[in-house]
Amino acid sequence: MEVFQVARVLGLSTISFLVAIALTPALVKFLYKFNFNKQIRSKESAPVFYGLHKNKENTPTMGGIIIWATTLGLALIFFILAQLFDGFWASLDFVDRAQTYLPIIAMLAAAALGLVDDLLGVFRIGTNGGGLRVSQKLVVYTFLALIGGLWFYFRLDWTTLYVPFVGNVEIGWWYIPIFMFIIIASAFSTNETDGLDGLAGGVLLFAFGALTVVAFTLGRYDLATFSGITVGALLAFLWFNIYPARFFMGDTGSMALGISMGVMVMLTNTTLLLPFFASILVIESLSVITQLASKKVFGRKIFLSTPIHHHFEALGWPETKVTMRFWIISAVFSALGLSFFFIDRLF
Repeated sequence: MEVFQVARVLGLSTISFLVAIALTPALVKFLYKFNFNKQIRSKESAPVFYGLHKNKENTPTMGGIIIWATTLGLALIFFILAQLFDGFWASLDFVDRAQTYLPIIAMLAAAALGLVDDLLGVFRIGTNGGGLRVSQKLVVYTFLALIGGLWFYFRLDWTTLYVPFVGNVEIGWWYIPIFMFIIIASAFSTNETDGLDGLAGGVLLFAFGALTVVAFTLGRYDLATFSGITVGALLAFLWFNIYPARFFMGDTGSMALGISMGVMVMLTNTTLLLPFFASILVIESLSVITQLASKKVFGRKIFLSTPIHHHFEALGWPETKVTMRFWIISAVFSALGLSFFFIDRLF
């Protein structure tokens, strides 16, 4: 049985890659035809960033559509096939009330909201023609996180936090604000990391890869399949997003992936391992928070530009060097997080 589950995860992940890579040229053509181009920050508001990225202004955004559309599309296709036929097709269906309903719904809702934000930016609607303000995004993320936290607490009776090498710790109603923090932080940090060609896609690839292993080890095979299919779609996205990028992920991709990653972490109760699986996302967010705090308190900047990947660019590192070194850090810390996960299970 377990051998079949391995084959199912790997097989459907491969199908996801092939489907996504076959569909992407049509999406690229559509985005270029209708000029769904990314609007970068102005020279006045972000001079360092503008100097480094002004040549990317005509690159289309919303490429993240290919990731969530492939993942959710395959979920729908196999669900329908399972209803029409039994046996083999039913065994491929990974839409499960206990395991994948929540991440699927979270991915769909976040993708739709992110798509609206991308379109506002493309058509220069909103603050400085750039879509939703940070405060407005915070309201959206908080609303989604609150719904999820209340659902987990009241409907699923989740009131414990798993601490590695300690066990489950009863936290009661504190579960709701902790859930909200994880979802909001995952969404924001993913959005901040989506700033260089291939950066967010590669970092998320390792994060979802680690979560696939975790879910499979816990016997949650449908959740592992969902995560594996996301990995396959991410690989296809990276094929076109590595330097020089044919398109950018956009909020529709970063929101969908960030929030669904947060939900998966809560479903597998690996909250305290998230800083390992998503180490670069944590570093990116900390750099932004530190920069803002330093400017507020001391009136000066610590970094040349934030998030921190722009700081290294400003120091003269080629964009590809920053991206690949951040990928390496992600791989190492994801492996370390998995090591802690497996060692903890031995005791």
